Amino acid sequence: MTDVARTTATITRLGHQGDGVALGPLFAPRTLPDERVSGVQQGTQLTDIRIETPSEHRIQAPCRHYKSCGGCQLQHASDDFVASWKLDVVKNALEAQGLEATFRPIHTSLPQSRRRATLAVRRTKKGAMAGFHGRASGVITPIPDCLLLDPALIAAIPLAEALAMAGASRKTPLSVTLTQSETGLDVLVRDGKPLDSDLRAELAGLGGQHGVARLTWQDEQVAMEQPPLHSFGSARVCPPPGAFLQATRDGEAALLAAVQDITMGAKRIVDFFAGCGTFSLPLAANAEVYALEGEADMIAALQAGWRQGKGLKRLQAEVRDLFRNPLLPEDLKPFGTYYEAAVIDPPRAGAEAQVAQLVAARLPVIAYVSCNPVTFARDAKTLVAGGYRLNWVQVVDQFRWSAHTELAASFTLND
Repeated sequence: MTDVARTTATITRLGHQGDGVALGPLFAPRTLPDERVSGVQQGTQLTDIRIETPSEHRIQAPCRHYKSCGGCQLQHASDDFVASWKLDVVKNALEAQGLEATFRPIHTSLPQSRRRATLAVRRTKKGAMAGFHGRASGVITPIPDCLLLDPALIAAIPLAEALAMAGASRKTPLSVTLTQSETGLDVLVRDGKPLDSDLRAELAGLGGQHGVARLTWQDEQVAMEQPPLHSFGSARVCPPPGAFLQATRDGEAALLAAVQDITMGAKRIVDFFAGCGTFSLPLAANAEVYALEGEADMIAALQAGWRQGKGLKRLQAEVRDLFRNPLLPEDLKPFGTYYEAAVIDPPRAGAEAQVAQLVAARLPVIAYVSCNPVTFARDAKTLVAGGYRLNWVQVVDQFRWSAHTELAASFTLND
């Protein structure tokens, strides 16, 4: 048997996915800058990696599932290193656009604080298995002691397995999204068998046994013991199944605090990509708000929350595709003067079309919330070129131990 030739390399930096990068480029997962490593080269990837000279920032991964699970990418690095690296990801994205900014201290969510997760659940010969896929693998890794998820989600793993036993095929795993609400677990299942009367009855029984607030199978509600509610300021909202929510409660609070700081004193605020009201509803305590969102069911949930909220000012909500139909400057002048502030929280693609219209409208204050430093930096360049000043950036690490980075940024019009 011939030994497989091994390649030795020195890691120079981390890429955007958290992989170590050596000259070539050569990508080596779960390595750190300045480490000397060896492995089997397959194209541009190193596999079967051995750490020959470890970094001073390398630590023992705290979770026992880390080696086989693909849910986290950076548990082998110290918290200080990860925080510094995430700040640098944003700084480097800005520098690539010729920009710089003052950075507030990073906010990092605690372990076991993720309130939402999507598990892969497969039937097996002996029962069912629920967990996360391994890195670049279709193999499911069970995660009974996961250090990332809220304990309420871990406690729901037996429910996910029972759902697979009831309604999964042997060939296709279920996708089970678990969200911890203030009133109980919100469960959305996809890739299951078609509903019939027997399956519907079995699923409703499982929901009752496990204390589920709402159970949705594909796009059909199967059971709801009580609405799964989330508080946004004084309003309580029941989001549609699978709707976007910030990953952790404290991460949401950090982003909201930044947005409130940026828009402080504004009496009329427009909120782009408003979702179910994460920012709109708390802001409505002190300002009139115009909320825009592309999904009709999310706008309906926002409006229902506003109607039941206490002490909120006027809120207008509109379903609008802001990519194809951005709000124009004339739309932002309903009172003879423009809105005093804008909040914009786009998806990963950013908000190129809408930002161009904001520049033309010249609103005095913009709070930009982003989940993608690259598209944020692109849009920030447009704003700065259009006469805005980038005052500061607040990085919020809701996705602990991952390569994902979120932020809020303050922009004001120079004149």
